[in-house]
Amino acid sequence: MNERFFLLPEEKQQAIINAGYRVFSRNCYKNSPMSEIAEAAGISKSLLFHYFHNKKELYLFLWEKCAAVTIEFLTRHDCYSQRDLFESMKRGMRAKMEIIRQYPDMAGFTIKAFYETDREINAAIQESYHRHFNLKADRARLNFDPEQFIPGLDIPMMYRDMYWASEGYLWEMVQRGNVDTEQMEKDFTKLMDFWKSVYLRKR
Repeated sequence: MNERFFLLPEEKQQAIINAGYRVFSRNCYKNSPMSEIAEAAGISKSLLFHYFHNKKELYLFLWEKCAAVTIEFLTRHDCYSQRDLFESMKRGMRAKMEIIRQYPDMAGFTIKAFYETDREINAAIQESYHRHFNLKADRARLNFDPEQFIPGLDIPMMYRDMYWASEGYLWEMVQRGNVDTEQMEKDFTKLMDFWKSVYLRKR
């Protein structure tokens, strides 16, 4: 990657990043031409190749950007230090709504990238996922007070249940297009209220 990319004005960097998210979120890796990304960013194809030597380099840069932005926003909202699981989730939801407003196609790109079938790309994505996301998630879980949950609860299964439901909901919203952040916030609030009624110890 050409470090001159970071010398571009913030607005121009953002245009290129969002153009990449937009094109890659609508197609698989193989069927996402650099020319289309350049056009969406309002620059020439040769200039895009000046900043990113090839499509793989741009793709993995965008993925790492997802990880960095997600961690940055979750940290800013103080999600990782909460003792209460659902307070952490509420803060996380607000952080992710901010991310979607700033990077409208990032969520779609993240899902596409995670399930990308290109072997070389998939291997790099999975390695990065476990390095970034699982480490932060495990650190956060260490803070949660186990006494808040009902006795005998299989906590790892609870996490998987909430993760699968959240990913499924996000996938459905992304497939519809034009993600409505206000509706997402309402739906996730209802979902969290349901989880609270199922998993939290009655007081």
